[in-house]
Amino acid sequence: MAQHLIDIRSLSKVYTLGDVTVHALGGVSLQIDRGSFVAIMGPSGSGKSTFMNIVGCLDKPTSGGYVLDGVNVSSLDRDQLAEIRNQKIGFVFQQFNLLARTSAVENVELPLLYSPKEVKDAHEKSMRALSLVGLEGREHHHPNQLSGGQQQRVAIARALINDPQLILADEPTGALDSRTSIEIMALFQKLNRDGMSIVVVTHEPDIAQYSNRIIRFKDGHVVSDEPVARPQNAQLELESLPSEEAVAEEALVP
Repeated sequence: MAQHLIDIRSLSKVYTLGDVTVHALGGVSLQIDRGSFVAIMGPSGSGKSTFMNIVGCLDKPTSGGYVLDGVNVSSLDRDQLAEIRNQKIGFVFQQFNLLARTSAVENVELPLLYSPKEVKDAHEKSMRALSLVGLEGREHHHPNQLSGGQQQRVAIARALINDPQLILADEPTGALDSRTSIEIMALFQKLNRDGMSIVVVTHEPDIAQYSNRIIRFKDGHVVSDEPVARPQNAQLELESLPSEEAVAEEALVP
């Protein structure tokens, strides 16, 4: 099995908007190893979102090559890209993207409905995924009965349901408070220790410090690509913070 999960060579993306030509990516080359935890950073218009859309098989490059888990996806058609997305990639978004009238376990099961293969024991598999992200006992709650952090955990369980090779997370802490953000990063770090490859897009430098490598984009190019010498340990941070109960009690003291 190849060491690189993602192998990108001279990747370019050009958009034509009326009379304007936009070079969103200008010949990007990089590799991401299996089991990596990578943060992608950059200002608006830097190309990071275009890059993530191509890595996530949501868009195709104008030129260049992209190999994901040994498959040259840059030459696949729309249906083939959809199949690769379903089989190899789990997505986590800033706004959770849960169905409001659907329970947690039913939200997690959704990707299985689009699987080209018959899935046995879908309900049990979804329950295990929720257990993995620490939501035992919340399986039948609807999104409006869950906190923001719990909703994001449901989204992460949904991303894991098809046993993907890669988790792509786009600003996964953007709608969360500081403590809940650390909880989500602790979960990502645990998944990464267990072997999951994770790529996170974030504009928050402190969130990027939980990763093992930070890649920065600007004007469609990679301007820096550096390892994180000492990644922040989210679980240790949580243990050093006062409990939510203690914070709530302190707030009640006149």
